[in-house]
Amino acid sequence: MVKKSTLLLLACLVWAAAGFNILRIGLSCYPGRTTLLNLLLSVVVFEVFRRFVFTRLVHKHTARILGYEQERKFFLNFFDVPSFAIMAVMMTGGIGLRASGLAPQGFIAVFYTGLGAALLLAGSCSDTGLCGP
Repeated sequence: MVKKSTLLLLACLVWAAAGFNILRIGLSCYPGRTTLLNLLLSVVVFEVFRRFVFTRLVHKHTARILGYEQERKFFLNFFDVPSFAIMAVMMTGGIGLRASGLAPQGFIAVFYTGLGAALLLAGSCSDTGLCGP
């Protein structure tokens, strides 16, 4: 059993670790594809995911965790069941997409860089209050 603040920290660490790994994959595909258009597209992907997905996700999980009546919860309660399912589907889909070769390396570079950077930022804990104002 861990405190609510620890659950928030665990959520941040999971988001940051996933974001770092996705960003790493995207950047590894960028050599030879670094154009102004690709960089701008990565920024667009970043902004869409930051604004419309991950900011809302962080707020939702923070409110859920802080809303627990008990101060201590099981350590896996940093996510709820639907979030674990979504994470599993996204990981399986991303691995399958890269392994199948269906997505060109340019797409992986642009999309994964934007997505990974947005997820890494979500893991910065800025909206949870754990990392200061």
